[in-house]
Amino acid sequence: MPMSAEHLTLDTPHMQAAIMELQNLIKQHYPNTTFEVVHGDDPTGIYVLATVDVEDTEAVMDVYIDRLLELQIDAGLAVYVVPVRPLARVLASAGSNF
Repeated sequence: MPMSAEHLTLDTPHMQAAIMELQNLIKQHYPNTTFEVVHGDDPTGIYVLATVDVEDTEAVMDVYIDRLLELQIDAGLAVYVVPVRPLARVLASAGSNF
């Protein structure tokens, strides 16, 4: 069953509230997180890119994953969160492998 157009846009109150809630959950544990919200195609939906300066992004996922699944399954929202490390940290850890 395809998602309705309402669930794929940023300008609905439900989607805006979901994005803010997810960002706040992450910021409670990682206050220096920066966010970028973009449309994505695989799968189609709204992607919240959370840049977090941590060694392991799985710890960040633990903070929001339960609520994200509720929003996706119960509310039918096509919203996804992708935690990423800052480029400087990625380069520093890659440099230590050479």
